[in-house]
Amino acid sequence: MPSSKKTLHFLSSALFTSISVGLLGFGLSTQWVEISMDCGSVGSDHVNGSAVITMSLFDGSSEIFCPFGNKLPFDVFTKLSQISTTPLVLHALVVCLSVLCLLFSALSILISLYNSLSNPYETYMGPIGVYTCSSLSACLSFVVLILQVANVNLTDMAEELVHDLALGAVELKNKSVQMDIGYYLLIPYMALSLVAIALIYTYEHAAYTHRREQQKPTEDAPKEIMMY
Repeated sequence: MPSSKKTLHFLSSALFTSISVGLLGFGLSTQWVEISMDCGSVGSDHVNGSAVITMSLFDGSSEIFCPFGNKLPFDVFTKLSQISTTPLVLHALVVCLSVLCLLFSALSILISLYNSLSNPYETYMGPIGVYTCSSLSACLSFVVLILQVANVNLTDMAEELVHDLALGAVELKNKSVQMDIGYYLLIPYMALSLVAIALIYTYEHAAYTHRREQQKPTEDAPKEIMMY
């Protein structure tokens, strides 16, 4: 059976990772971004309406009044497949990497629980497994942060969605992007993944230091004593 200290550290790691999974799971189901634009008639500098697109990873809604329009819900993947390829590819990457984050976090939890109940060898089922899975979770979530910002700011995704959903031809200007709670939950998720790594590293460092201290009396003993 593992020591109480080891059990405490690995259970704490599993707990923090479980909290991070809950945060990311909630984030995947809620709103990620709100994009607002002024709109007017084509060829005119006069602004006579507005368009607002709100999106989660799977569902979205539009409020387009330029000056007349409607409020419509839409399926994100369906609509993105009807416009340019780049926004669809980037969005698919965001979703896939987010799912991988959940998968690696789940593996980290299982390995942590296994280590809290037993003493496995230094393999992928030991601390190395926690380091690997939690590190991948943190790194992939960071990539998701970058990809999402790039998709809504550097592509014409929002403009093309408005053109597709609007009742007529419109000219758009003054785009404003506001990231929402689903996006920002990636930050505490990443931080908690790093905390899980730190907990295991702290235990491993303390265990290594303890082993070295136990070996010191033998290493420092006089040669005459070592001969007997």
